[in-house]
Amino acid sequence: MDNSFRQSVLLRWADMDPNGHVRHSVYYDLGASIRVAFLSAHGATIEQMETQHFGPILFREEAVFRREIRYGDALWINLVVTKLRHDGARFSFRHEISRTDGTLCATINVDGAWIDTRLRKLTAPPDLVRSMFETAPRSADFEWQ
Repeated sequence: MDNSFRQSVLLRWADMDPNGHVRHSVYYDLGASIRVAFLSAHGATIEQMETQHFGPILFREEAVFRREIRYGDALWINLVVTKLRHDGARFSFRHEISRTDGTLCATINVDGAWIDTRLRKLTAPPDLVRSMFETAPRSADFEWQ
C-alpha cells in the first residue's frame, strides 16, 4: 500500500452482523467513503461537482473477502487506479482493506465513468479531474483502456 491514497477505518458497532464480523454492505460503504475523500482531497468536492454539473457513476462494484474483520480491529483502506481511459472518462479503482499488521482482509474493485448531471449522459470529466488522474496513485498492474 506504499503508492496509494489511504485512510484509517473506524468501525461502529452498527457495522457488525450477528456473527460478530463486519456486514458485507459496510465494505462497499467504506469504498465509497474513500473515493469521496480522494476526490475531495484533489478539489473534486461535492460542491464543485454540483457547480460544474458532473459526477461519478459506477458500472461495477465487487468485493472479494479474504479475512474476517471483527469489532476493534485496527484497519486501513486504500485507493489505487487500476485502469484509465486517456481522456479520464472511464476509470477503475481498487481498494484494499487491511489490518495494521498488513493482513489483507478484502479487496474492492470498481469500474466507473463520469456523467453530465444536466444531460444525464456519459461525458469526459473537466480538467480538474483529468489533472487529478495524472498524479493519482496507480496499481502495479495499471493499464490504459
